[in-house]
Amino acid sequence: MTTLPSSPNDVQLQVKNLKMWFPIQKGFLRHTVGHVKAVDDVSLTVNSGETLGLVGESGCGKTTIGRCIMRAYDPTAGEMLYKNSDGDTVDLAKVPANELKRYRRELRMIFQDPYSSLNPRLTVMDIVADPLIVHGIAKGKELEDRVAALLKRVGLRPEYMRRYPHAFSGGQRQRIGLARSMALDPRLVIADEPVSALDVSVQAQILNLMRDLQVEMNLTYIFISHDLSVVEYISDRVAVMYVGKLVEVSKTEDLFHNPKHPYTEALLSAVPKTDPRLRTKRIVLEGEVADPAHPPTGCYFHPRCKYAKERCSSDAPDLHDIGGNHLVACHFADQLSLRGVVSIRSGV
Repeated sequence: MTTLPSSPNDVQLQVKNLKMWFPIQKGFLRHTVGHVKAVDDVSLTVNSGETLGLVGESGCGKTTIGRCIMRAYDPTAGEMLYKNSDGDTVDLAKVPANELKRYRRELRMIFQDPYSSLNPRLTVMDIVADPLIVHGIAKGKELEDRVAALLKRVGLRPEYMRRYPHAFSGGQRQRIGLARSMALDPRLVIADEPVSALDVSVQAQILNLMRDLQVEMNLTYIFISHDLSVVEYISDRVAVMYVGKLVEVSKTEDLFHNPKHPYTEALLSAVPKTDPRLRTKRIVLEGEVADPAHPPTGCYFHPRCKYAKERCSSDAPDLHDIGGNHLVACHFADQLSLRGVVSIRSGV
């Protein structure tokens, strides 16, 4: 059984044994012949006011978790216990579809592509004002004033509200997306690779803006990304996923400098280093990523793990605490000495 640390008073979202299996259907009658296990028995906590980074290779299930929390997908199994603004705890997985609207004022999402996420036929005014109209918060002059204030908050001029998305750069479009997400004063924001489509210099601007908004509005972030450099900069804790499962969860500094799972070690070896004195040999994993429709027995990572032993192929490891709220799904985490990101200050 997974250990879920943190005081209950600090936890804003607690995900327990979440599963999202997509059916594989074949034949004229569309019989279900199997399932793609996009998310397979994931448990994690998100504390109030923190940024939890969710990382892993493409297709590992991190975006699916975000969409399950938003209830864009109805989970196959599990619980998603959310503490709302009234202090009550509700299981988002069991909320009827016709009652989700009230929770979507507090839970918002920032999308990856700043181009496809904005309707090209709507003005900036229409895009940012839409949540306010849907939830009946403002109209008329008050609505226009609120949109102007939101644009100022994200670093855009209010007069831009009459323009269409094609008139803006990628970074400006993402600022519009941020303004739309912040329109309802949310408590929990799921950011799905919000800077991956932007230039590096623009990435830094958007990340700094997100941090400023977090302090100003007391936001909690789930930051989904495959870019470990970005995750290290913005996250308080990091959760690493592999083929639908969590393999390691820890504070950012501890995970980057003292990884305990072989998959995390391999990911960190690929982080670019600008100082040639700190460059180390990259760990190249053999084989292919496991098929989530037909995952291997035991530990899903064992066919690619150079530390694997006989037990790994038959016995699936639980995500357990090895001390200091450092969770690892590896039978031999206490015995391995793995390489983290080299620090120029420590020289190791």
